[in-house]
Amino acid sequence: MTEANRGGEQRCGFVALIGAPNSGKSTLINALVGAKIAIVTHRAQTTRGPVLGIALEGASQIILVDTPGIFQPKRRLDRAMSGAAWTRAADADLVALVMDAERGLDSALDPVFGNLSEIKRPIVAVLNKIDLVARPELLRLTAELSQRNAFARTFMISALTGDGVPDLRTHLAGAVSEGPWLYPEDQLTDAPLRQAAAEITREKLFLRLHDELPYSLTVETADWKELADSSARIEQTIYVMRESQKKIVLGAKGATIKEISMAARKEIGEMIGAPVHLFLFVKVRERWGEDPERYREMGLDYPKDG
Repeated sequence: MTEANRGGEQRCGFVALIGAPNSGKSTLINALVGAKIAIVTHRAQTTRGPVLGIALEGASQIILVDTPGIFQPKRRLDRAMSGAAWTRAADADLVALVMDAERGLDSALDPVFGNLSEIKRPIVAVLNKIDLVARPELLRLTAELSQRNAFARTFMISALTGDGVPDLRTHLAGAVSEGPWLYPEDQLTDAPLRQAAAEITREKLFLRLHDELPYSLTVETADWKELADSSARIEQTIYVMRESQKKIVLGAKGATIKEISMAARKEIGEMIGAPVHLFLFVKVRERWGEDPERYREMGLDYPKDG
């Protein structure tokens, strides 16, 4: 459907999705966009830098910002991630607070509610994972939410099954301001291909290694060449902080890194619509978490205060 036959005045605006870690923000942004934009794992705090997804609904273009989960920061990287979430929320036209209905309004939400009053934007409450909770409990949670904050609207959804997602998308489409679209109709994200490919590999690392691997790793796309046969030759570097972590990523006789490479290569190939030759290298960089350049690559500001 082209812009001309969508009808109505064009609308466009930024909607920031915030919440505690593992509340389902990345799954929701993918559901709203209708394609995989943000990486999704069972691990909390998978999202680091803000991810932009672009959803269309009628004459509206909704620019969704998937932010890192908000929690009580302990490390420099933690502070950068939490800071990015609040900055993007303050800059957005509308904020959606996504909560895990199965977990309820537990202490994980304290850092969120503690600063919510600082956001001078309309905020909608989104109770996610309703497929896992009985209706009486959902009604109780809704009543409790209304006492915690004056939300513009409250939605009950399951980002995984899609239940309630169309109603939320329709509301967001009507809530953004009238104005021209900022992106072409067929664009789903603003992430460069190099960054998107690195995020896919990072997702495969999380899914394959489970609890063996700490969060102290990052992935960068070092080289990308289009070959004569229309395939792509991609080199990526996985940075870890210790030699012991490198051994975990490689696995016995390189078996683990081979599995990760195969899974990432397949998905990157699907993303770009061409065959991919993926080469992964693992390097130890003991203090990469204190390197401002690594933060810039992740779309984060570098906290200067230790």
